[in-house]
Amino acid sequence: QLQLVESGGGLVQPGGSLRLSCAVSGNIFSGDGMNWYRQAPGKQREWVAGLTTGGTTNYAGSVQSRFTISRDKVKNTVYLQMNSLKVEDTAVYYCNVIRGSRDYWGQGTQVTVSS
Repeated sequence: QLQLVESGGGLVQPGGSLRLSCAVSGNIFSGDGMNWYRQAPGKQREWVAGLTTGGTTNYAGSVQSRFTISRDKVKNTVYLQMNSLKVEDTAVYYCNVIRGSRDYWGQGTQVTVSS
């Protein structure tokens, strides 16, 4: 059983940056798939970025070239570096780890982009 705890959210102006962290209890295995999702008010949760078991990164078109997903196996942490933030990036961001047939989710961290 894994537990995921996100942090790093907050209020930032348009054009600013934030780095989200997802601390994973237990070890991150090479076979784990990792993702970040987000959910804006009144909208469905959407996938933002993913890191495959092979180490390949993938991004939603809306965040391509602005967001970067990475992981630190020593710290058992997954990161989402977010640059050039836009008002439409405002949402609760969730970390997701896939291990085998099981999905694990964190509680989410709020990101608000506003002037």
